[in-house]
Amino acid sequence: MTHSPATLPLLLVLLALLALLVLLVEMRVLTYAYRKVGVHPRYAFGVMLLSLLGSQVNIPIFAVSTRAVAAAHDPTVVALNVGGALIPILVSLYLLARTRMYGRMLIGVAVVAAVVHSLAEIVPGVGIAVPMFVPPLVAAAVALLLAFRRAPPVAYVSGSMGTLIGADLLNLGQIARLGAPVVSIGGAGTFDGVFLTGILAGLLA
Repeated sequence: MTHSPATLPLLLVLLALLALLVLLVEMRVLTYAYRKVGVHPRYAFGVMLLSLLGSQVNIPIFAVSTRAVAAAHDPTVVALNVGGALIPILVSLYLLARTRMYGRMLIGVAVVAAVVHSLAEIVPGVGIAVPMFVPPLVAAAVALLLAFRRAPPVAYVSGSMGTLIGADLLNLGQIARLGAPVVSIGGAGTFDGVFLTGILAGLLA
């Protein structure tokens, strides 16, 4: 058998092109999803990019003492993740003000939060685990029932805010069990859940 010296470089180029193609497709899908839920096309890409980049940024809010836990004596810092919490909150407030469907969105958020909270599991050293596809399915179903013709924005708000509240905010009392120096609301443990739930819920609806 003979091997061309150009085979490996060519393979790497093809893999790079494939990765670029997948990235472009995903970006187009995400941009389309934001447009569907009601974010203006001019800002859709910016919101998506800020969400992805902001997932690496945490804003400290307050510290909680964990001296009651034998293995942890240092306070745990509670932070707000920009991409997984701040951006979805701002987008949800924008959609709320734009659509004025206050009651329907509030009901949707409450239902999703209740379901997510019942399924959330505290995993010490890891974070809060929630089945990935349950929140968007619940959010989409609730949105279709509450606002069939205007379901996407209701689904986004219900899914993202419901997941954030049910998984993170309602479990703040369990911070000590995580055994981590920093606990980020909407961070590594739930960023995928909040980000993907909002997107998938909007698309499904």
